[in-house]
Amino acid sequence: MKTPLRLLHLEDDPVDGELILTTLIEGGVPCQSQRVDTRQAFVTALKECRMDVILADYSIPGFDGMTALTLARQHCPDVPFLFVSATIGEELAIETMLQGATDYVLKQRLGRLGPSVQRALRELDDRAERKRVEEALRQSEKQFRQSQKMEAVGRLAGGIAHDFNNLLTVIMGYSQVLLTELGAQHPLRGKIEETLKAGERAATLVRQLLTFSRKQSMDPKILSLNTAVTSLESLLRRLIGEDVKLVSKLDPANGRLRADQAQLEQVLVNLVVNARDAMPKGGTLTIETTQVELIRSPVYYLTPLPPGSYVRLAVSDTGCGMDRKTQSHIFEPFFTTKEEGVGSGLGLSTVFGIVTQCGGAIDVTSRVGHGTRFDLYFPRVESDVAATVPVRLSGQPQRGTETILLVEDESSVRTLVRDELRKLGYRVIEAKNGIEACLLATQQAGSFQLLLTDIVMPGMAGQELAQHLSVINPDLRTLFISGYMDDLGIMAGQEEGSTSFLQKPFTPEVLAGAVRKLLDANLSSDRVGTSQSAPSKTLR
Repeated sequence: MKTPLRLLHLEDDPVDGELILTTLIEGGVPCQSQRVDTRQAFVTALKECRMDVILADYSIPGFDGMTALTLARQHCPDVPFLFVSATIGEELAIETMLQGATDYVLKQRLGRLGPSVQRALRELDDRAERKRVEEALRQSEKQFRQSQKMEAVGRLAGGIAHDFNNLLTVIMGYSQVLLTELGAQHPLRGKIEETLKAGERAATLVRQLLTFSRKQSMDPKILSLNTAVTSLESLLRRLIGEDVKLVSKLDPANGRLRADQAQLEQVLVNLVVNARDAMPKGGTLTIETTQVELIRSPVYYLTPLPPGSYVRLAVSDTGCGMDRKTQSHIFEPFFTTKEEGVGSGLGLSTVFGIVTQCGGAIDVTSRVGHGTRFDLYFPRVESDVAATVPVRLSGQPQRGTETILLVEDESSVRTLVRDELRKLGYRVIEAKNGIEACLLATQQAGSFQLLLTDIVMPGMAGQELAQHLSVINPDLRTLFISGYMDDLGIMAGQEEGSTSFLQKPFTPEVLAGAVRKLLDANLSSDRVGTSQSAPSKTLR
């Protein structure tokens, strides 16, 4: 049964009003009519705007049809307005339609009323559908522009981070060299240690930029989200202070996800600190975990998620909230609403980078004065894998006598690496690009035991160089170094167990351990251990 149409009928003659209602019902238009016959009653009904169609006589004592039409357009502009009158002439009828009336029907021809009402409703539906399509198109264009902007900012951030990592490799490398060469009581030792600490802090900021641009290497494992939250709970309570109440609502059946544990913890800490700062006078901070099934494919902040099973982490606060303009910028690097000198503006951009790198998405809801909620969705995983125990470096420099082909386009980095490896006894042949390295390898075929190469270089990339040299020398080991990398998958095609990766910035000690570990590796084994737990990855 159809839902009855709601009519607002401006008609001073009750007999005509009943006749018009009966005509509509008998014509197949089920409806309910609210009849009014004064200006005041008409305006009151318009303010409620609960009607589907407005019918109006043109001649009402003390009230004319054109005024009624003007009032209807002011209060309910999208509701069809039809004149049903015995006194309206053709010229006047045309004038009313020019002023916004949907149609007119003479009382002498009420048989036209039903089809006219139905046509008006169809046109209304068509207009509403067009508006929905236009709004969806506007939203899609807005999301596309924002996505393009975020992608451009990500490329810029990745490029800046790459250059800074080269500089930090030199700064931190020579700082450690000086500390090694100076005695424990040297008066400059403290200053050099501070330089090294500053370099490490800068390296942390660069890693955050790389995370945002999704060019930071990861060490993903199967993790329990609940365990990650509970293991950090005591730290989080210290972070938020006594004025903020921490509430945990962890679903025991929430499931597991694949992520880098350190990065997942960083996500949680960043969100909690952000929530704390939004509640300077105290409040409630709630952390929730749950499993959700997405049947459709929603888009959360520029990131479409396919249907499936997800683990959701929600962090909400009762703080100051954000307006829409602020929400549209919160994931951009260096954007902050905090005072100058408070925070780097990289906290939420880092969260965005980590979550999207894990194949997840973020949904943000916020109201000014009512708080903010971040919902993070991670793909749920079913199976577990054996945990990898990171290999720690010994305190002693690891020496060797092998011959290493060093390829690095940044001269300061190349000089540092060359000098430090030669100190450890290695024979180092250097090249500033891939073409030069190929010539050296051809001239000295079989004399190199290790290729130590940057990945991103002009002319010939590091992985292309490694593939070319492996044809000349199949036993050649390769240690890739880079300020960033999009994905370990770019190493595809390298011989299993013969390659490893070391992320800049690194210190001479870390470099020495990575080189020695790869040279000592057994190529027949299934894997080569990492040179250190975080920045260096072994490729399989």
